[in-house]
Amino acid sequence: MYRMSILTLLCPLPLRSTLDIPRCTLLALCHDMGESLVGDLTPVDNIPKAEKSRRERETMGYLTGTLLGRGTGCADAGTLIREAWEEYEDNVTLEARFVHDVDKLELVIQMVEYERRGQGKLDLWEFSWVAERIEMVEMQEWCREVLSEREEFWKGLGKVPSGADSAAKSSGTEDGTRSVDGQASIAGEEQGR
Repeated sequence: MYRMSILTLLCPLPLRSTLDIPRCTLLALCHDMGESLVGDLTPVDNIPKAEKSRRERETMGYLTGTLLGRGTGCADAGTLIREAWEEYEDNVTLEARFVHDVDKLELVIQMVEYERRGQGKLDLWEFSWVAERIEMVEMQEWCREVLSEREEFWKGLGKVPSGADSAAKSSGTEDGTRSVDGQASIAGEEQGR
């Protein structure tokens, strides 16, 4: 959550004028709070998405209502946190979509960091699928930069990592951007991370 919050502050310049950056930072800080009691459930856990959502909403009700609803002045904070979390979950606003992209980018950055720490003995390309789900063109470009740095790291070791031929391009159009209904910065619905 913390690194995602910092990444929102490093928002690509073309997006800065269209986003409420402080709101994005708040969404990033609150986005995983629902997992604080139920855990980070992944597809490997075989928990249906509806059940995962129910558990997280119940947790948020407890955290923002029961716990924060008791203290003086805390109820307002609880409402603010709950609304930010719901905005992220609903993924309708531009800010929520941006933070979802930041979440995906952060996973790619983490993948590259782990590979570097492994000094070339660890190839984690299997986690790069998330790069293909980044929606905003500006965020796709940022992700391509990270993947290009990954390729340079491996090249410096004299090795060719998995997926090296895909690092320069995200799936989509020839230039790596994705377009739906003529909107170059949005590519379909959010389907996961």
